[in-house]
Amino acid sequence: MFEKDNKMITPQNNQNYYDYYTIESGDTLYGIARRYNINPELLAGLNGLNMEDYIYPKQQILIPKSGYSYYITKDGDTVDMVANLFKISSDDLIKKNGVVYLAEGQVLVNPR
Repeated sequence: MFEKDNKMITPQNNQNYYDYYTIESGDTLYGIARRYNINPELLAGLNGLNMEDYIYPKQQILIPKSGYSYYITKDGDTVDMVANLFKISSDDLIKKNGVVYLAEGQVLVNPR
């Protein structure tokens, strides 16, 4: 149900949650985030990048679709803690995300 993508664990059916963007010459994470009206830290995190990482032309990145809330797990997170952030039950969190590993860097999604 999930696949490991570099540092990230994302749902295999990520086409439901993400669009793809191909980096063009001159692009920056800040500029792309501004263009899509998303938090630059979220954009970087969803792609396993740090804000200061170099992005290069023709590189593909994930762009989170609107209508969803995203959370990238950190060491020490619990299912209850993440469910509370989304304001849903732990059972709903698991149902909506399939397998919840709580490994650092897992992307969890919740419809808004």
